[in-house]
Amino acid sequence: MPRRTGFYLDKRNGKFMGVCAGVADYTGFDVLWVRIAMVVGTLAGAGFLVLLYLVVGFMAQDKPSELYAGEVNPEDRAFWQKTRAAPGRTIREVRSSFRDIDRRLRDVEASVTSSNSRLAREIDELRNI
Repeated sequence: MPRRTGFYLDKRNGKFMGVCAGVADYTGFDVLWVRIAMVVGTLAGAGFLVLLYLVVGFMAQDKPSELYAGEVNPEDRAFWQKTRAAPGRTIREVRSSFRDIDRRLRDVEASVTSSNSRLAREIDELRNI
């Protein structure tokens, strides 16, 4: 199974070798802005960008077809882009989300299992509706 966190050339969405599309997919930027940055950087005198582009185009692997299937869901795509950009931060966010869910679940359990007669009466009324 290919790694979702790796850098791949995106030849399906690419124009020439798929490098700019791969960088856009990896970083989460729009591919148009990556291409514009490449052209402006090259015109501004950073000629090494063309050499770097060619080296990356020949050295990097093509994006595996299994990873294109996950692009249907935008939430999955956004999650993996965030994970590639900052894996430590993503782990902290997921842990924080689980802690928040756990806290809310404890609050619900405490409310349901408490001996609050008013709450019990309201629940019974809802059941009878």
